[in-house]
Amino acid sequence: MPDNMILGLSAIIALVPSSLLAMRRNHRPDMVFWMVLIVAVAGPAIWVLFSLAGSWQTNLATALWVTVAATMTIFAVVTILTRESWRLTPLVTVYMTALGIIAMIWGSASHKPLAAAATADGWIGVHIGVSVATYALVTIAAVAALAAFLQERALKNKRPTTLSRLLPSVADCEELEVRLLVLGEIVLALGLASGMALQYGETGSLLVFDHKTVLTITAFAVIGGLLVAHYKTGLRGRQAARIVLLAYLLLTLGYPGVKFITDVILA
Repeated sequence: MPDNMILGLSAIIALVPSSLLAMRRNHRPDMVFWMVLIVAVAGPAIWVLFSLAGSWQTNLATALWVTVAATMTIFAVVTILTRESWRLTPLVTVYMTALGIIAMIWGSASHKPLAAAATADGWIGVHIGVSVATYALVTIAAVAALAAFLQERALKNKRPTTLSRLLPSVADCEELEVRLLVLGEIVLALGLASGMALQYGETGSLLVFDHKTVLTITAFAVIGGLLVAHYKTGLRGRQAARIVLLAYLLLTLGYPGVKFITDVILA
């Protein structure tokens, strides 16, 4: 069995226990929770460190595993820094497990390392790091928005579910969502700036309006508009959650979506 497949299976297995933690009695952020979360962070991180030790790969599987590793790492930091965010663990880890399985399925697709000339340019490393951090932050914000949506629906129907009882309150979800979006918007601005610097160095033009650029700029505008509306008019609830999920969809189409088209559909 290829090393990448073994590492992929190991990473998925590392994610599963954190998905099941909520089934415990008296579920809380105790020592068991933190140990299991550390394992969930380490599994995808080891895949990324081992697989990209030689050079950055440009295929869909790598994009997905990097997303999983970055999201789990940032989520662990967020969990340490903010109250009640640990309650999002079931949603975050189930989603990351699903992405890991998709990455395993498409792991055999053809891929190539990033060109040596590109990797020698310091801007490409900055741009990749900023882009991955942005996507991870907005991923967690989208999960928080989904949790708020589920909680609000349960309250409106007066029918709390097993899942809604595990999730943070609507207020906590919205507070976390806004904080992550503010940070994500700042990092996304840095990503756009580094992308323009790369484009200018390669072509002499600041912007080339391809699918990825248009989708990213649109997501930046959507998130910015949502934040302005939130602070000016108090926009929140289901409407805000829908806008967050729209922004996440735009970023998803611009990042792994483009790679899916080029690696799978057009391969």
